Amino acid sequence: MTDLTSMSDLPAFRRRRGLRGRSLIPVGGEREVSPNRPPREILPLPPEESAHPKSWRPGIFGALDIGTTKMTCLIGRGESDGSIQVLGYGWRRSHGVRSGSIVDIREAEAAIRATVGQAEDSAERRMDSLVVNLSCGRPESRLIDARQPIGGREVTAGDVQRLIMEGQVLAWREGREVIHTLPIGYVVDSISGIADPVGHQCEQLATKLHVVDMNASALRTLDTVLQRSELKLDGLVSSPFASGVSVLAPEERELGVTVVEMGGGTTSLAVFCEGKLLHTAQIPVGGLHVTRDIAGVLSTSIETAERLKTMYGAAQMGSDDQREILSVPLIGDRSHRLARIPRSKVISVIQPRIEETLELVRHALDNAGLGRLANGRVVLTGGASLLEGIVPVATRILARPVRMGKPQNIFGLPETAAASAGFSTAAGLLAWAAGADREFGDISAPEPRPRGLLKRFVGFIRHHG
Repeated sequence: MTDLTSMSDLPAFRRRRGLRGRSLIPVGGEREVSPNRPPREILPLPPEESAHPKSWRPGIFGALDIGTTKMTCLIGRGESDGSIQVLGYGWRRSHGVRSGSIVDIREAEAAIRATVGQAEDSAERRMDSLVVNLSCGRPESRLIDARQPIGGREVTAGDVQRLIMEGQVLAWREGREVIHTLPIGYVVDSISGIADPVGHQCEQLATKLHVVDMNASALRTLDTVLQRSELKLDGLVSSPFASGVSVLAPEERELGVTVVEMGGGTTSLAVFCEGKLLHTAQIPVGGLHVTRDIAGVLSTSIETAERLKTMYGAAQMGSDDQREILSVPLIGDRSHRLARIPRSKVISVIQPRIEETLELVRHALDNAGLGRLANGRVVLTGGASLLEGIVPVATRILARPVRMGKPQNIFGLPETAAASAGFSTAAGLLAWAAGADREFGDISAPEPRPRGLLKRFVGFIRHHG
């Protein structure tokens, strides 16, 4: 076919494809498809109203990220331009925590005191209460359906409260504490997608609640450690939920996205769609497992293995990695020696563990029961996501578009922008404390008394229903 071939000589399916492609030429480009065809008139959507800056709660707030490898405390406030300003921070190595759970109360208390004290000295302000991340207690995510008869009258706020209470009763399980109760949407008779049902008239009101709960004993342990550290629990937020608050744009949460927070002891994920949190999950594998793999294979210390991972690690092999030689101090009876190994040896240890972790993430998404809602873009964040070459590996294994995520609209973090992904959870916790929680309508209260009343009410229903 030459450049002189006419459109009429092309097969019909190719002519249609060509015309469709030209209809997408932007304004100001070539407009005519055919000299005999008039230009298409297009009615554009009305322009969006200019977005107002986010409204924060007044005051100064604190957030504490209790991780397996590090603890981070941020103290800051919301600014009038919609950003968050960090006034002080503490950043220390974690002790007494394993796979997100507190295993040594004394060591955890000492680490929390040191981390919060450093932040208080930096901000020149003492904090009595903090918002803390939820990564302990085997958190679980469930969807609960609740219904409430209305009888053809107008829905009131009391009806909505009773509906939520019904959902919490259905969600309650012995030995578990509900942390998040998030309405995904309301149904007024057969009309779904209702954001606020108050004022509607219907026969039946229904809702689907996303509930995240945890082991009650783990919550009591966390509360004990905080009390011993002279702190109060001002709120508890699922770790991947907090990361999603800090690294995602509102448009991403609306269209559908999964945040994968790769921490030291765990890898957790949160699925968002239509601005709602739909699902969370936690996998007991993280960056510390990679470090231990390196230390075991190379017979070196954990400290050296962490340095090798941070400075020379990658998620996949490169063409020059065999030629780059590293000196590695050995432990044990050969501790006086330095082994000389190619960089490719370190990467060959890292790569299978990263691939295994991502395969577990894919399995968790495929089995979340969300269908196509879990097939959107994936955003990687957390300290363990900073490995070189991880995005193409994740794209291949997850079979989804992947990008790196770091905290947005927050200033004064302890690290440079390139490494700020390691502070995504802490940044999200601080934003939550300052008012970002209002976007999600979380109904759960962190205080134990309301939950105790709920338990007694559930017991009464079960024994007298």
